[in-house]
Amino acid sequence: MAPERKDKIGFGDLTLIQKPGDFCYGVDAVIISDFAAKCKKPVKKAADLGTGTGIIPLILSYKTQIPEIVGFEIQKDALDLARRNVSENGLDSRIKIIGCDIKNIPRDICGTMDMVVTNPPYVAGGSGLKNPEATMAGARHEMTADMNDFLHAAAKLLKDKGDFYIVHRPSRLTDLLFFARKNGIEPKEMRLVCPDKEKTANIVMLHCTKGGGKELKMLKPLFVYDMAGNYSREIMGIYERECQK
Repeated sequence: MAPERKDKIGFGDLTLIQKPGDFCYGVDAVIISDFAAKCKKPVKKAADLGTGTGIIPLILSYKTQIPEIVGFEIQKDALDLARRNVSENGLDSRIKIIGCDIKNIPRDICGTMDMVVTNPPYVAGGSGLKNPEATMAGARHEMTADMNDFLHAAAKLLKDKGDFYIVHRPSRLTDLLFFARKNGIEPKEMRLVCPDKEKTANIVMLHCTKGGGKELKMLKPLFVYDMAGNYSREIMGIYERECQK
């Protein structure tokens, strides 16, 4: 069994229990949480598909006033850690973690979400070398659900004109745009993320609206590091920005 560790995540006093031997969150979860937190519409209920250890709900709880956040997770080890992380941070009144397959979202919560966020597995099923550890493989490879399943689940959960935020790889952008429109979630804003100003994008963030009009706005690129190898000013700002109160 992999040993646990508890880390401060850089947002107030929030901490996260995770197992270094399993999949640990990265900058992807941080930037998609910040992207979603900038939503201009009122959000009373939000969901995170494939929440892992609960990092996205935790960050959203700090950056926004969203009163109800639901995380969905199918892997038992991650599910247990996510629930512990919510309790350890005293957020049981705002965050609920549900253990279920996103392909079987409970009917009673379909159509109730103002926002859905996800940092799904990036590697298509049957592609790439799979990690022998089940937790790591499930976090990186589409083993239990594919891209269309995530988009379909988001469409089921969202209210009409609700907002969807996803982070993925540019190499799968064509599929992402196709499945978004197929499921009635219209792409509205896209932002490429580059390691630094001299490297091409290796991450893409997409904001979609259920039932939205057909117009996609390209945002300026986000650079993760400066040319000295330190976090960029914008990334540091994501961590330093005060909770919206």
